[in-house]
Amino acid sequence: MQFRTQIPLSKSNNPIDYNSKVLSFGSCFAENMAEKFDYFKFQNETNPFGIIFNPVSIEKVIERTVNEKEFTEKDVFFYNERWHSFEVHSDLSNSDRQELLETLNKAISETNKHLKEATHIIITYGTAWIYRNLESDEIVANCHKVPQKQFSKELLPVDVIQKSIQNTVDLIKTINPNVNFIFTISPVRHIKDGFAENQLSKSHLFTALHQVLKIYNSQFTIHNYFPSYEIMMDELRDYRFYTEDMLHPNQVAIDYIWHKFSENYMTEESISLMQEVSEIQKSLRHRSFNPESEQHQKFLAKLQQKINALGEKWPNIRF
Repeated sequence: MQFRTQIPLSKSNNPIDYNSKVLSFGSCFAENMAEKFDYFKFQNETNPFGIIFNPVSIEKVIERTVNEKEFTEKDVFFYNERWHSFEVHSDLSNSDRQELLETLNKAISETNKHLKEATHIIITYGTAWIYRNLESDEIVANCHKVPQKQFSKELLPVDVIQKSIQNTVDLIKTINPNVNFIFTISPVRHIKDGFAENQLSKSHLFTALHQVLKIYNSQFTIHNYFPSYEIMMDELRDYRFYTEDMLHPNQVAIDYIWHKFSENYMTEESISLMQEVSEIQKSLRHRSFNPESEQHQKFLAKLQQKINALGEKWPNIRF
């Protein structure tokens, strides 16, 4: 008997392995997936400009990176004793203006390099709701706690989102024409927008993204859609799979979604290698009651042998 519906998934024609270079952009769920890539020691870079939720702001940082357009003093502002940029997350904000500009421009040069070298780019869209700065008429990636009266809140129309996603893909293809794209919609619910409003936002993202995939997949076979939202809403249709805020997937849900992802987007060899990496990771996290004992020293020596053996086969894997 089946007690739940399962989301059908097709295996990727361009799976990820330990030689792949993965670059991810998007919402906080992109960070959850990145932690998994990091844990299993894949070559992975995530959100060089911090968490970004909406498609237009992701497009803007991609455009700036591809064109290597550096941030200047006019792109930053001072508020609450820190310098910020409306184009990036507050994690990058700094008390020193010059340091902020150096950090942002270093991120541009490094991300440009990563975009050129990436084999797979994963983009996770979180919301179609955006805040527009009234003074500049620009959509912001982050409000940095600036008073809300300085912004208008808008729902991006489907055609605007579709165009933005297409622009993002086309920009990246100018410097890396053979890269594989994996798109997903974040399973995190943005209830601060309202329950109906969150559903409306997600529906705009779904409609726009699938229109783009329909266009591109008629020309290429390198654009994939991973249904993380659908898995969360349907297969994991229970509040025991959420954190205490009842909005974000908990660790069990993240582990399950990652399992589904790896089953369909990783090579068989990589899945086997992931098990080896996981065993080493668990051993590294082991805490002995008696670290000086002979038994523990033997354990550490054996563990180091495993790490060395894996490193000889896969120099990219470093613990």
